[in-house]
Amino acid sequence: MGNIKFVKENTEIVVASGANLRQKMLENKIDLYTFMGKAMNCGGYGQCGTCVVEIAEGMENLSPRTEVENRKLKNRGQNCRLACQTIVNGPVSVVTKPSKR
Repeated sequence: MGNIKFVKENTEIVVASGANLRQKMLENKIDLYTFMGKAMNCGGYGQCGTCVVEIAEGMENLSPRTEVENRKLKNRGQNCRLACQTIVNGPVSVVTKPSKR
């Protein structure tokens, strides 16, 4: 089991270990996408890069970053992930729609 805390939304959900972050966000009505992302997302296949989240705490409780993520997120910090490619295995804090730095 793992808790996912959404910092901006001040919301926390409990998920089973091995849960896909994007799927759980959508199931729990956490606003994942910007306006463009809502219109143009790839449906969770790691192709568009619109489901970027920032991990505030608990990176060690997530699956390793994939090669797809390394390519899509090369201009972002190592604490950014694609929600569709991220498996949750323990407690984590997530910042949705992070600013590009």
